[in-house]
Amino acid sequence: MTFAEKLKTARENAGLTQKELAERAGSHHRTIQNWEYGARLPRNLDVVCRVADVLGVSSEALLNDSETFIIKAEEQGGSKAARELEELVSEVIGLFAGGELDEDEKDGIMAALNEAYWVAKRKNSRFTPNKYKKSVDDQ
Repeated sequence: MTFAEKLKTARENAGLTQKELAERAGSHHRTIQNWEYGARLPRNLDVVCRVADVLGVSSEALLNDSETFIIKAEEQGGSKAARELEELVSEVIGLFAGGELDEDEKDGIMAALNEAYWVAKRKNSRFTPNKYKKSVDDQ
């Protein structure tokens, strides 16, 4: 289930309208509508936690792993990073769910994605100011 589906179900189970949920969570009712229609994801995890508290559920009950990952990307890199990540996740899910690839091909794709991540991380580390780099003791 998606965040949109889980949110709507939890809101209905709590006996709240979209407007009531928005008021109690400190959001706008249009925001709740956009989330329930699947038009948008929340911009940060704090607002998800507020909504979850009002609904009496955990934030983990509302978000799947990829949605959490996308929201964290937006918190750290802005809306462009979140859109790009959402597109990539959607394409990878479509690729794996399409049934066209055998298990060895899927494993190869995952290995290539993993390698691409580590190559990019090594290349980008030289642009990170020293004050933001973790020391060996912090890791």
